[in-house]
Amino acid sequence: MRQEPIKPAPASGRLGVLIVGMGSLSTALIAGVLAVRRNLGKPIGSLTQMGQLPGPSGQPDSVPFGEAVPLAGLADLAFGGWDVVSDDAYSAAKKARVLEDGLLALLKSELESIRPWRGIFDPRYLRRIEATHSRPPMGWLGSVEEVVKDIHRFREASGAERLVLLNCASTETYQELAPVHHELRSFEKGLREDDERISPAMIYTYAALKERIPVVNCTPSRGADIPALLEMSEELRVPVAGRDLKTGQTLLKTILAPGLKVRALGLAGWYSTNILGNRDGEVLDDPASLKSKQESKLSVLRGILQPSQYPDLYGDFVHQVRIDYYPPRKDNKEAWDNIDIFGWLGYPMQIKVNFLCRDSILAAPLALDLVLWTDLAQRSGLRGAQEWLSLYFKSPTVRNGQPVHDLFAQRQALDEAVQRIAGWARGNGKRGRHL
Repeated sequence: MRQEPIKPAPASGRLGVLIVGMGSLSTALIAGVLAVRRNLGKPIGSLTQMGQLPGPSGQPDSVPFGEAVPLAGLADLAFGGWDVVSDDAYSAAKKARVLEDGLLALLKSELESIRPWRGIFDPRYLRRIEATHSRPPMGWLGSVEEVVKDIHRFREASGAERLVLLNCASTETYQELAPVHHELRSFEKGLREDDERISPAMIYTYAALKERIPVVNCTPSRGADIPALLEMSEELRVPVAGRDLKTGQTLLKTILAPGLKVRALGLAGWYSTNILGNRDGEVLDDPASLKSKQESKLSVLRGILQPSQYPDLYGDFVHQVRIDYYPPRKDNKEAWDNIDIFGWLGYPMQIKVNFLCRDSILAAPLALDLVLWTDLAQRSGLRGAQEWLSLYFKSPTVRNGQPVHDLFAQRQALDEAVQRIAGWARGNGKRGRHL
């Protein structure tokens, strides 16, 4: 069965980026884009800006992604968003201390013009942040209506022809899936009844989907990945992607673990600890929010190593993850890993990793890519969970509940999807308009 060709619409006009949470990641993204526009830096880490993929059949050389498919240009991006703290993007970036003051000074006027709209705050889901710029309680339907109004005002003021919503807010407290999350009908009933199992992240997602705006969840919080909102994204033909950007320690796990598996080396245990001092670290100091983060981190190794298929190698490994809030470190996260492996005849060996990374510096190019990819997906008529974007996430949003975590398999899926959108590959006829 031949698959219908994908013909993406041109990336004409402005692309508005609606951001939930104006913290360290958001301001690093915004300031970074402004800096690249002015030739003050290069977009290192961004595949859409600096990556290449294998060319079409018969062409031996690789091709930049931006030449293969029509991506929005950085000059066409316009930024706006919400926060429960009133700082403009310049003040927020200064407090985050991710970027140097000298660079921020050159971008000050542009950053100061980006002032957040009042955010949605629910102390049941965010306990370590003092909300000084939140909307008064008005019920979930009222909150949805206010978010939609903000979207309409931003669209008119910015002149944006297309929009993408990017959730970069602080991690919400962990919650199990409940009946209200299972079907769109149940979810909308929950909205009318102000069900406490509906979180602010879900409100922003619902409002965006209602406006047919693609949604990217950069956080461990539950958003579009609940069945009800996935159903909505399918019905309204809107792309969604998430959750929890894969930046530091988990990135290394998805590089190292496939290598162990390829070489049939066994794993007895993997102990990971992190110290982090930014606002995300402060929020994760709350055990309920920490559990959301740990859930996304812990799922990776089992997904890659498949213990049930390789019981002698991975059937009994121990995986522990710690995250500690350490204010002096600010955004410069440090991750330590102790990996106990075993080889021929069961003889033990160890691997030690000490990764001193910059959390938002690693995350900002991923957020940029996801804005551009989901906009491309929307213009290509794709809908629902965009599994081909799994490369970017710790807990990829998928349809069948079985995400692929192997970094190299994820990259191959991304390349194949872009090749198909470019018209270089026919596909297998099974994936419809989802990729």
